[in-house]
Amino acid sequence: MKTKHSLLFMSALSLSLWLTSCDNKLNIEPVTSIGTSQALSTAADLQALLAGAYDGISSAYLYGGDLQRDGELLGTVPNTGDVLWTGTFAAPQQIYTKNILINNSQADLTWTEAYRTINICNTVLANLNLAATANRPRIEGEAKFIRGSMYFELVRFFGKAWGDGDANVNLGVPIVTTPTAVLNAGSNIPRNTVAAVYAQIIQDLTQAETNLPNDGTNGFFATKSAASAQLSRVYLQQADYPNAANAANRVIGRNTFSLVPLEGVFDLRAFLNGVNTAETIFAVQITDQDGTNDLNTFYGSSEVGGRGDIEITEAFFNQLEADDYRGALFYQDDIGAIRTYKYYNQYGNIQVFRLAEMYLTRAEANFRAGTTVGATPLADINLIRARAELGAITQAQLTVAEILRQRRIELAFEGTLIHDLKRTRSRVGSLNWNDSRLIYPIPLREITTNPALVQNQGY
Repeated sequence: MKTKHSLLFMSALSLSLWLTSCDNKLNIEPVTSIGTSQALSTAADLQALLAGAYDGISSAYLYGGDLQRDGELLGTVPNTGDVLWTGTFAAPQQIYTKNILINNSQADLTWTEAYRTINICNTVLANLNLAATANRPRIEGEAKFIRGSMYFELVRFFGKAWGDGDANVNLGVPIVTTPTAVLNAGSNIPRNTVAAVYAQIIQDLTQAETNLPNDGTNGFFATKSAASAQLSRVYLQQADYPNAANAANRVIGRNTFSLVPLEGVFDLRAFLNGVNTAETIFAVQITDQDGTNDLNTFYGSSEVGGRGDIEITEAFFNQLEADDYRGALFYQDDIGAIRTYKYYNQYGNIQVFRLAEMYLTRAEANFRAGTTVGATPLADINLIRARAELGAITQAQLTVAEILRQRRIELAFEGTLIHDLKRTRSRVGSLNWNDSRLIYPIPLREITTNPALVQNQGY
């Protein structure tokens, strides 16, 4: 091995405990469903339902880990890519080998849990009149941030990539913006086009950014920068580089967040309640009483509560420069497998957005657009390199390939791989970026119960 696999970061982390930043919303019992005979009647009911929407996105099948896990498995070349799947679960195995069946349980759960969460958001939005006037913008912003985020994940996994043919013709997923009596898209609701879904996402997230509180004023819940960060991903996925640069720059320019030393980016403790850092823009909160960190489940060794189904391969380390300090964020377990420290803590918070990604997005978007919004691309990339204890590069050495390499190393195993490969038109082994095997099937149960749904090509 050419990297520092044996180095264990156990230095004291100067982190703020998540629980100390919470307000009294923690005392609200989340509500994830409302029976047809049960009506919302008070502001407290509405707040509880909004807490249920956060509970929804923190599901193990969504931002609780599986969306990120499957973004890496789908983008990895089996046996020769950055990670090796050694587990026995059929659904992720199919995703890893790109032989996904129409009844794949993970695709089904991703769809179902996302629409269940969307339905909660729709119910919140339909009952904003229950909230005090001063609280309505915040509640609307939080619900639209969550709803827009879920539609973004759905269209990326279940629809053709933006730019693969005509987005005004290609089918995305059904858009539902009113409460339904069922927890999925509902019967006889067709799929909207990819363009229509993206328009809904941008509308939701733009309104969320306007309405959400400033950073540091909403506990661990969504703030303006969470919406800006998600918008930067949306625009980058569309190759809308000016808007991607501006959205990332808004996060950076608020000066709320800061890069922390590399050993403090992720929670390297074991079996302790999760923490956020100065770099965390938005995270799923995990404690020993609530939440599941499915990234620990699959990436972590048995010694730290995981199953160890995903190992890191030499192919990943071959992308690192010899002195890249990020090569130390790994450990070798008792069977000799190499594992990432990013998910060492079973109760560690799952970072959905962190500041380093914003610098990488701003750098790439500015470089491609020929702009210098906020900073030059060279300055942003050298900032990321400096934290990794790498020397600065020159303008002549700065290329799209170098920016993308830094992005792949910095955000490794965080769920961005397949989406970056698709938007950059990169192959996944022998598969073209737009191969139908890199798109989930519409779940069999949905096709069976909803005759208006059209199945994806190849299924």
